[in-house]
Amino acid sequence: MARIIAIANQKGGVGKTTTSINLAASLAASKQRVLLVDLDPQGNATMGCGIDKNEVEHSVYDVLVDELALTEAVLHSESAEMDVLASNADVTAAEVELLNVAGKERRLYSALESCADRYDYVVIDCPPSLNMLTLNGLVAADGVIIPMQCEYYALEGMSALLQTIEQIRESVNPRLEIEGIVRTMYDPRMSLTTDVSAQLIEYFGKVVYRTVIPRNVRLAEAPSYGMPAVKYDRLSKGAVAYMAMARELLRRAKKKSEAEAVTV
Repeated sequence: MARIIAIANQKGGVGKTTTSINLAASLAASKQRVLLVDLDPQGNATMGCGIDKNEVEHSVYDVLVDELALTEAVLHSESAEMDVLASNADVTAAEVELLNVAGKERRLYSALESCADRYDYVVIDCPPSLNMLTLNGLVAADGVIIPMQCEYYALEGMSALLQTIEQIRESVNPRLEIEGIVRTMYDPRMSLTTDVSAQLIEYFGKVVYRTVIPRNVRLAEAPSYGMPAVKYDRLSKGAVAYMAMARELLRRAKKKSEAEAVTV
């Protein structure tokens, strides 16, 4: 069964899509079978995997609105060595078209359920807002990874997201948990960065990944070449950090499954 992870933060510019692409690609490089789902109408994750969003025949729109089988919509990214459910501007219309549909928040969950055995991990890149698309991502997910810049306003925005996660857990998806918080664009030379980082660890403890993602030119350059950093420059600090994060995620998953086996 695939472990489904939503990458979410309603604040834009925190490295959410960068994390989605590079974590998914790093998991694929670690011999995991991976599907990246792009739920953002901007289609940046799609383009960052070398797929032209303007030329895709079927997108996540067709899966959510027309209930097209996932297998018919999924594309393979050669540059990232993983499957991708693409997105483009059409997906904006999905929000409006789903408004009066029964079970609208479970459309993605139902689509992924049919392919759960084909993948080890499904990574969902959610839009930078708490809308119907993000709701579909969180209802489908087993866990949420929250990318956060270590700055004051980032902490402020956390409460709304945590509240949403709790509401979804109570009403629609009791499986949902916070998989982890990852500190992005990390610059240890800034005192605010270290202060906010310390507050995060104090409040969330082991939920915060030990791995931090540094500010890195290669991470910023890679999408323009249609590939994740691990393929663009695997020795860059950004690529090394995301590979370390993938290993940390896999270690956590192994530890959790071993603990569950003991309790059973």
